[in-house]
Amino acid sequence: MFSSIKWRFIVIYFLLVFIAMVIIGIFIVDKLEQHQINSVITSMEYKLENIASYSTYLTSDDWVANREEIQDTITEYASSAETLYVILNEDIPTIIASSSKQNDRIIGDSAFQQRFIDPTLVLKAFEGETAVNKEVIDNIPLEHVAYPVFSSNGKVKGILYMTSDLKNVYATVNESKTILTNATFLALGITVLLGFMIASSITEPIHDVTKKAEEMAMGNFDQFVEVKSDDEIGQLANMFNHLTLKLNQTIQDMDLEKSKLDTIFNYMAEGVVAIDRNGSIIHANPIAIELLNLGNNFNEKVFNLSDINLGNINYNITNSLEGDVITEINSQVFKVKYAPFKNEKNDIGGLIIVFQDITREHRLDNMRKEFVANVSHELKTPITTIKSYTETLMEDDIDKNTKDRFLTVIDSECDRMTRLVRDLLQLSNLDYKKTNWKKVEISTGEIIRDIISKLDLLIKEKGHRLILNIEEDIPNVVVDKDGIEQVILNIISNSIKYTEDNGIIEINNYEAEGDVVISIKDNGIGIPQMDQKRIFERFYRVEKGRSRDLGGTGLGLSIAKEIIEAHNGNIVLNSEPNIGTEVIIKLPTSVIQS
Repeated sequence: MFSSIKWRFIVIYFLLVFIAMVIIGIFIVDKLEQHQINSVITSMEYKLENIASYSTYLTSDDWVANREEIQDTITEYASSAETLYVILNEDIPTIIASSSKQNDRIIGDSAFQQRFIDPTLVLKAFEGETAVNKEVIDNIPLEHVAYPVFSSNGKVKGILYMTSDLKNVYATVNESKTILTNATFLALGITVLLGFMIASSITEPIHDVTKKAEEMAMGNFDQFVEVKSDDEIGQLANMFNHLTLKLNQTIQDMDLEKSKLDTIFNYMAEGVVAIDRNGSIIHANPIAIELLNLGNNFNEKVFNLSDINLGNINYNITNSLEGDVITEINSQVFKVKYAPFKNEKNDIGGLIIVFQDITREHRLDNMRKEFVANVSHELKTPITTIKSYTETLMEDDIDKNTKDRFLTVIDSECDRMTRLVRDLLQLSNLDYKKTNWKKVEISTGEIIRDIISKLDLLIKEKGHRLILNIEEDIPNVVVDKDGIEQVILNIISNSIKYTEDNGIIEINNYEAEGDVVISIKDNGIGIPQMDQKRIFERFYRVEKGRSRDLGGTGLGLSIAKEIIEAHNGNIVLNSEPNIGTEVIIKLPTSVIQS
């Protein structure tokens, strides 16, 4: 409710009047109370002054001798709401006369022992000053006045002490509070009513404009607001109507242009975007909307030419407005062609940009280039070595030991090229599914033990500690024995090679969720996170020089992945630099049917 300006206006108006009435009420009540009490004090002082001045018994110096006459005097002067005491100035101020109902008990008592007498006022009056004070005793508000009476020698011979009940005063004040409270409620009621009327006169035209604007937001642009005044609200209505007319005209122009562009662009196979000189998108066909993730409200977006390598576009340089570039968008490669278009004034209004998808061709070309480069690089080193050693051997002055050593190197490099060619042929057969798998039922545990026995010498040379955990009753798998053995041998060999001397290699073989799992874990040098996603790519090496020194071709893991996936399995590598690497192989369990 309070989100409405009408109610906020009423509440503020209400609070202003309420605060004003409260402040006025407090001020009036306080002043009335002070005035009433001051009137009572003035009356009490006037009465005490008359008693002291005109009573011959009080003007005499011997009050004790005239005590009875003084008692009659104060009884005559004291009203029902007042109590008058005559206190003699002795060593102990003594009450010699009183108009109190308990007069018989207090005559002759010390004034300081009476609960209705304020000792501080008595002492102050004995000093020759009229003392006044107000206090509440037994829930009764009383006004106290102590009036000094002087003897002929100018000394205070006693005081007249009067208390007056203020109930009537506070009754008058409370009645005034009631009147002011009722007046406040009446004023607040009138305030709310007037505030509602004033707020309605302001908010109703605004509500009308808001309702019309809502209709326009829903697509109904034939909206006009009734102008009821010439003030600011009326000016707002006039501007709204003017805006509606301009908007209708603009939308009609846009619809006409959009219809033309839709017919042309929607049936094109390539993505097409039209932008103006400010970079705002004028139009885009469905392919471009999906490609550039423009959404339905692409007209509200600004196209950044730098995102598609067209940052050199300059509308003042005609030669920069036409051409083509190769760019990558969302991991796809496009050939982007662009050319300017002209507006109705025959000026360059913007650009037409066409996106032609060449991702497949680009990837094939890159793969071909990378493959040729990798193969050439792998063959270049051994060929160069063989050629240089062969040229040296052709000389006549080579001794037999050097000749034997050179021939050993040539033989080693020939073996290296043989391994590379063999791996390439194997990958080719896997790619074209020409590999003839000879699947048999085997035990993965037995294969692991055979491989370890073959690598035992290498393990001992590097001083590694081997931890072997093979569970019992693991189901057999139906696989190509040579292929799976090649995979496991390759991975264990990598763990041995890339683990520093005296390392730990842990091999686990168990069944989990219907798969036979082989886990090979080491505490070697590990693989950086950025390299792990490419580790199964062909010819990819983390440390190329070191890998070649250890005899790798860069194809082992690629072949391993192809073999495992050909057996409907899965291979995963997890690694942390300087902590170690774990390779997990999963093969589906199967039993040969008899």
